[in-house]
Amino acid sequence: MQAQFEQHFKVRDYECDLQGIVNNAIYQHYTEHTRNEFLRTKLGGIDHFHQRGIDTVVARLEMQFKAPLRPGDEFVCTLNVRKEGLKYLFSQDILRLPERKLCVHALTTVVCVVNGRLGRCDELDVLLPGVESENIGR
Repeated sequence: MQAQFEQHFKVRDYECDLQGIVNNAIYQHYTEHTRNEFLRTKLGGIDHFHQRGIDTVVARLEMQFKAPLRPGDEFVCTLNVRKEGLKYLFSQDILRLPERKLCVHALTTVVCVVNGRLGRCDELDVLLPGVESENIGR
């Protein structure tokens, strides 16, 4: 399946541990930055939502580590999103370039808190294939 969005990166030395590989916590930063860039380029970013009382919140994160990244490696973080009820499931792969070798697969569950309560976000729905929302920009 072709990704809905891709963000390119290059490993920086300080992201690596004593073993000379990217520290496992850093991969979450890569996936978070990719989700934020996706929302920024498509909908104006998370600050756009926050100003209107809508916060996107990570409810669950699963990561499968397949192969390490090392200093100087270039890679891409891909993103696809689908919806289940009130949850948005962001499936993301971190692929080392140029061969696009799978290094990490992540599944991040995001929910929307609207004015302090769990709720719908029509703006996010418009990002889903085949879904149109009638209340965009309300």
